[in-house]
Amino acid sequence: MTRTVAEHLRIVSAALPTAAGLGAEEIDVRSALHRITASDVVSPVDLPVFRNSQMDGFAVRAADVASVPVRMPVYGIVAAGDAPRDLPDGTTIKIMTGAPVPNGADCIVPVEDTVLGGATVTINRGRSAGDFVREPGSDVRLGELLVPAGQKLGIQHIAALAAAGIRTVRVRRRVHAAVITTGAELVPAGTPLGPGQIFDSNSTALATGILTNEAEVIAVKHCVDDPRQFLAMLRSVIKRVDVVFTSGGVSMGDFEVVREALTPLGGWFDHVGMQPGGPQGLTILDGVPVISFPGNPVSTLISFQIFARPALRALAGLPPVESETATLCSDVVSPRDKRQYLRGRMTDAGVEVVSGPGSHLIAAMARADVLIEIPAEVTGLKAGSGVQVWPL
Repeated sequence: MTRTVAEHLRIVSAALPTAAGLGAEEIDVRSALHRITASDVVSPVDLPVFRNSQMDGFAVRAADVASVPVRMPVYGIVAAGDAPRDLPDGTTIKIMTGAPVPNGADCIVPVEDTVLGGATVTINRGRSAGDFVREPGSDVRLGELLVPAGQKLGIQHIAALAAAGIRTVRVRRRVHAAVITTGAELVPAGTPLGPGQIFDSNSTALATGILTNEAEVIAVKHCVDDPRQFLAMLRSVIKRVDVVFTSGGVSMGDFEVVREALTPLGGWFDHVGMQPGGPQGLTILDGVPVISFPGNPVSTLISFQIFARPALRALAGLPPVESETATLCSDVVSPRDKRQYLRGRMTDAGVEVVSGPGSHLIAAMARADVLIEIPAEVTGLKAGSGVQVWPL
């Protein structure tokens, strides 16, 4: 029986592992951008680690500059990276930003409030205790939460982890995926085309879609129309991945290699009420979902966007892609009982259809930035009608 798009999406999503099932891994902080923390990260140190100066200036006791202007001897200089020094009574020490505040000093007079003259400095503005002094732990204290579990790590989080001296962080493991394209007619880009041959775009498109949704591509393979070869190829990758995506070989004709190989193993192959992308397949092999899309390039790409993208984004901790309402720029027709996904481009006037419905029109799809969704019960819409569009 034909499934609806919603039914097949629910079944495919349920077949993929949960985030908890993916486990966690420890990785270098420098490689952790956009990864999701698997547990709370607490600071192993106080930040700042020691009392240091917020400004270039002069370290003093506030009581010594309560009445200004005042002329004071300069007892040396302390720079960032120096060891702390003691401040003799009645003197000041020149200090650089980030340098340790001398013992006995309780504030910093910025250099712009002073006039240096040889071995002395004139202080023209008084300061209160604590001014321009960064105290240890004023940013975060030892043992306090630095980054919570479930946080997608941005550059600001990476910076905080590095500042606390953290070299590795425990993150949620990404989905590991493999791609297998099928069809004796397919050859890699750069290969001279023989009679009846076309370039294999689906392997590149699916691998790119996986990476875009922050999963990892473990293997990309191609198989001719031989069920035994396909099954051997599938078994060679399935132990290393969480999901396999295939393209081609799922219809009801001859040489449907994926359907022929996987139906005896419990695979489901039938139609989903959509256009393009009607033929679909799903098999659980050795506990790993094998999600099978039709082979026409547009069908493959739209199938991935509708059925794989939502689940992969959820597992990666990414926000769901939301549809929005747009106004049609022209009339459209649609087959009864099939949810149609037309390729569209957003303009100031609304959304315009950029190609026909053919599932082979991949070059025309390159002009699209949205999919226009026409519900299954609708057979036509006039220009000016509102439609749901999904960003590509």
